[in-house]
Amino acid sequence: MQNLVKPFRILLLAIGCVGLLSMASTKLNTDKVLEYCIGKVKGSLPFLETYDLFPRNIPEGQQHWESTKVTGWTSGFWPGVLWYSYEFSQDESLKEEAEKYTEALEIISKSPANDHDIGFMMYCSYGNGYRLTGNPKYKEVLLASADTLATLYNPVVGTIHSWPSKPQYPHNTIIDNMMNLELLYWAAKNGGDRELADIATRHAEVSMENLIRDDYSIYHLASFDDVTGEFLEGKTHQGYADESMWARGQTWGIYGFTICYRETQEEKFLETAQKLADHFIERLPKDKVPYWDFDDPDIPNVPKDASAAAIASSALLELSQLVHDKKKEKEYQKVAISLLTELSTDRYLAGDKNDAILLHSTGHMPKKSEVDVPIVYADYYFMEALLKLKKMGL
Repeated sequence: MQNLVKPFRILLLAIGCVGLLSMASTKLNTDKVLEYCIGKVKGSLPFLETYDLFPRNIPEGQQHWESTKVTGWTSGFWPGVLWYSYEFSQDESLKEEAEKYTEALEIISKSPANDHDIGFMMYCSYGNGYRLTGNPKYKEVLLASADTLATLYNPVVGTIHSWPSKPQYPHNTIIDNMMNLELLYWAAKNGGDRELADIATRHAEVSMENLIRDDYSIYHLASFDDVTGEFLEGKTHQGYADESMWARGQTWGIYGFTICYRETQEEKFLETAQKLADHFIERLPKDKVPYWDFDDPDIPNVPKDASAAAIASSALLELSQLVHDKKKEKEYQKVAISLLTELSTDRYLAGDKNDAILLHSTGHMPKKSEVDVPIVYADYYFMEALLKLKKMGL
């Protein structure tokens, strides 16, 4: 990874950012923004230490990425960023980097399931790698990973256990876990047990029944009795309060139920995805980028969450291709483009401030962890959304 030298980084950023930032506030130029992203990715590579440490965040005042280990729940996003960079640029050096970081994660597929985020870790890395290369080894790892994830499923409750290492409740299910279902659906269609899709669908049904409130805002966490399957209570972990609307949680829900509809064609999932999206959209602030929690009483003097905006933009573009109503299709596309356009301004792009693509994400506000800093999954979903937009010709 050391063959990409710092002078190249500075030159590329100088060329890419000046034109990008001057035009971004008026009209989104997807290719230019993606070129900027790739310049940032290439520029960060010389400062990364080893292939089994993965960029996670950049603390305030620092230039370079802080890393997480293979077992960290965010480990799959950096390989995914590299795969997206290769997909757009066709730069073989980026493909080589993507392969090395991806293959460092293989151990997850062979280890007991200590974390529900196997989908994030493996589908963002190996999933994108297999999609772009067809490497049969990647398929094997993905199938094994899906089987590992399925070991966390409790058929009495009907969901995959979130945070199995945390004993506060007999069985937790968090909205984030909806994002891991795509791995199960993929595996069921690509040589894995059909039951994997059934697990994913049942998880979505139980989540729909217990995590979604009457107004279509979302609880972060639902707790269940692991013996009887009884729903105990809805709570938050990373939001402002148990009954508040945590921004990123809402976007995990929009994205997750959209994928469930795409994979099952069950209308209840489409209806849910749309109602979650509509509630999110109607509560967005003027610049479209949400505050970290929609119900923080100190708004507007609280952090934004660029990661929620990036996730929402990707989810809304996906949803727009599935809805039956042309008016809704256009609405979701318009909001997604508005989100991406705002994220593509100097208000949110890191530029030469640090090695990330985006600024202003908020990870865990209640614990004062990763507050108003660059976080790798914001960069991942930002690039994903830009690539979707390009493929859609918008």
